[in-house]
Amino acid sequence: MECHPMIVAGFGFRSGASLAALRDALARAGGPEGVTHLATLSAKAGGLGPLAQALNLPILALEPEALQGQPTLTRSDRVEALYGTGSVAEAAALAATGRGARLRGPRAVSADGTATAAIAEAQA
Repeated sequence: MECHPMIVAGFGFRSGASLAALRDALARAGGPEGVTHLATLSAKAGGLGPLAQALNLPILALEPEALQGQPTLTRSDRVEALYGTGSVAEAAALAATGRGARLRGPRAVSADGTATAAIAEAQA
C-alpha cells in the first residue's frame, strides 16, 4: 500500500475574497498540484467552499487555538495580536498537517491582496 504524504494548503483571507483571489494565492504559493487538503479558521471555512469544490478537496476547519504558537516564516502584527501566530495561512497549513510538518515556503498573497495561501507537508 502506497503512503501518500499529507500536503495542506492553508489560507487566510478577507470576507468576500473571490474564488479567483483564492486560486491566485494558491498558484503563487506553489499551485494545487499534490495538495490533499485545504485548511483555514473554522469561522472562515465556508469561504473556502468554492475552491474546495473546484479542486475536489476537503476543508479542514481549525479552531483559533490550533494556530497559536505555530512557527511561521512571515508575521503580521494584526494576526499576531488576534491569533498568537504570525500568519493565518502558514499556521493553518502547519496545524492541519500535524506534527513534523514543514512549510514549502512563506505565504503568498493574491494580486488583489484579499487572500493568502501557504503550503505545508508532512515529513516522511
